Amino acid sequence: MLADKPPLLFSLSGRSFCCFSVLTSLRVLSPQLSLFVVAFLGSTMAGGKIKKEKPQRGSSASGNPHYQGGIPFHKSKGQHILKNPLLIDTIVQKAGIKSTDTILEIGPGTGNLTKKLLEAGKSVVAVELDPRMVLELQRRFQGTPSFNRLKVIQGDVLKCDLPYFDICVANIPYQISSPLTFKLLSHRPLFRCAVIMFQKEFAMRLVAQPGDTLYCRLSVNTQLLARVFHLLKVGKNNFRPPPKVDSSVVRIEPRKPLPSVNFKEWDGLVRICFNRKNKMLRSIFGQKSVLSLLEKNYKTLQALRDSQNGSFEDAEMAVDLSSLGDNGKDLSMDLDDGQDNEEMEVDDEDGDGAKEGRGSDFKDKVLDALKQGGFEEKRASKLTQEDFMHLLSLFNKAGIHFS
Repeated sequence: MLADKPPLLFSLSGRSFCCFSVLTSLRVLSPQLSLFVVAFLGSTMAGGKIKKEKPQRGSSASGNPHYQGGIPFHKSKGQHILKNPLLIDTIVQKAGIKSTDTILEIGPGTGNLTKKLLEAGKSVVAVELDPRMVLELQRRFQGTPSFNRLKVIQGDVLKCDLPYFDICVANIPYQISSPLTFKLLSHRPLFRCAVIMFQKEFAMRLVAQPGDTLYCRLSVNTQLLARVFHLLKVGKNNFRPPPKVDSSVVRIEPRKPLPSVNFKEWDGLVRICFNRKNKMLRSIFGQKSVLSLLEKNYKTLQALRDSQNGSFEDAEMAVDLSSLGDNGKDLSMDLDDGQDNEEMEVDDEDGDGAKEGRGSDFKDKVLDALKQGGFEEKRASKLTQEDFMHLLSLFNKAGIHFS
């Protein structure tokens, strides 16, 4: 029907056309269309512009611009979703995943990394606290061939029991970095490796070596239990929403077998040494508070040993890694702020040398142990794993214990 009509040519910008003939023809063909044209031409000829509606203030889209699949992300919960597909591919490649591997993922979010892990391994166990993200994961993979190979656990990874896994690959909430690291290292059976995204400064502390500015108790305790490698740095813009800090990917390989050491004893020693990591050990172990603690332990263990005929010490050698990471604050990145220096006061390193009797004798016992290994003028910031092992053995031989 339209093909029988002559073409209607007009210029909106020039406004030089016969509106009457155009509208008459349109009214015959379609009354509704003619009404639309009248409204449109009226606004155009009057110099008006069609305005796009702006979203109302307070609506979900304007209130939080960080969305994927309609889900707002909460920075306060550490929700920073990886959005760079090339970076995701690199992480999966560096993890060295085998086709037979069961993979643990912590904080999968909307599943960008999960998808690649399912393609690389046999199955994925994803632990997610946010129920919205759990539903999004299920929606994303439902009906796909990999759906049956994905198990989602809703809960707090620090509180739930972890199933068996061969390898862990995760972009975690940074506020759980320390307790999660030691929870993984205490998991049995031991996994092959973990490739984890950490805040950059935390990652640098994990891999720090003696003499480095960031070398701290976290470095020593982690490297006692595992070999740690820095893989790559990750900028803020690779996440949605972008965090305030840069990140790093670290590879953690548990040591097999674990070193033969009482872990509570080890951590007690390291905790004291890194309280002021740049002070001489002679100064640290000469403090009243340290001597008082060690002497209390000494007397308690002597009494127990006497009552149990020497069997107590062997019982204490049971493996317990929880002491190395039971307190997130103790192993946080702010533990050793680098403000220690050689000019700091020597707390109570006795000017009151008039203290006599058993207290003075015990102080001599402690300092003799340091002198025997040549540790008097050494600093914790420069000691290696072997140094700490040797120092602990010297104290233990002298009957001095840290737990």
